Amino acid sequence: MKALYFNHFGDNSVLEYGTLPDPLIKSDEVLVKTDYIGLNFADIYRRRGHYHIEDHTPYINGYEGLGTIIKLGRSVTGITLGTKILFVDVPFANAELVAVPVTKIIKLPADLEEETAAAIGLQGLTADFLAHDLAKNKKDDKVFIQGISGGVGQILLQMLVADGIEVYGATSSNHKQQLALTQGATEVNLRTDKKISRENGTFATVFDGVGQTLEQSIALTQTKGAVVFFGMAGGDPPKVDLIKLLEHSKSILTGDLWDYLTSQTERQNRFNRLANYFIEQKIQIKQPQIFNLAEGKNAYALLESGKSNGKILMKSN
Repeated sequence: MKALYFNHFGDNSVLEYGTLPDPLIKSDEVLVKTDYIGLNFADIYRRRGHYHIEDHTPYINGYEGLGTIIKLGRSVTGITLGTKILFVDVPFANAELVAVPVTKIIKLPADLEEETAAAIGLQGLTADFLAHDLAKNKKDDKVFIQGISGGVGQILLQMLVADGIEVYGATSSNHKQQLALTQGATEVNLRTDKKISRENGTFATVFDGVGQTLEQSIALTQTKGAVVFFGMAGGDPPKVDLIKLLEHSKSILTGDLWDYLTSQTERQNRFNRLANYFIEQKIQIKQPQIFNLAEGKNAYALLESGKSNGKILMKSN
């Protein structure tokens, strides 16, 4: 099979494209011929050696993709060859062929386009988890999203608006500001806007995947409100004074999506819920930026540059 791989950690120059042995599937796995492979910032951290990556010689990055089942393990039942599936946490995805455990299969709803499904897999399930498992906001609540125009932020914004929630946020450029407003945000501030720091205790929930903005997020949260902390895209968060949280009855909620995707049924039900927002056109996203897998270096470079606007996919030929 063809794959994007590397032999040691480092910058983009370590990535190579070439032929590697096909994966061998276990009895409870299926072999998937990938059509689209999702690229996430965690993949850059893994390439640098900053995140855990599964042992393999050479290393094959990636955990998310969409493709067609071309082989079944001996004990696999109830699944047919040719079925299109999505997976969001299966290693060695930067390749033409991927071994996928049956427990991690997500079948595609008939009315959802494949390219859209590939573009919303991990980011969409993350947004769904943040909104429906952690925040649990009620209709007409006011919430704030740090990084509102990021991959997760764009889906989360539209999901919350569709659920009847009033959404505010912050982003890094005028273009992204306008994008969030067209997607239904009530007001969007630039990261440098002093108005953000003047607004104290306004929001029932503040979603923070930026990290270094955590103190500001706590200040924006109203009494008995909560910060939903889910990432560090902008840098490590400062240490939190729990006594101050206690004094103002504020909470920090966090969690790991994988602790909620506990079965194939759970994955399927959650993705079906997510997909319905798109099928009913309550959420729309930009067309993903697509690179051939052979051009994987360019895909990684674009994501790492911070200039991408929307999901980056790699297409396996």
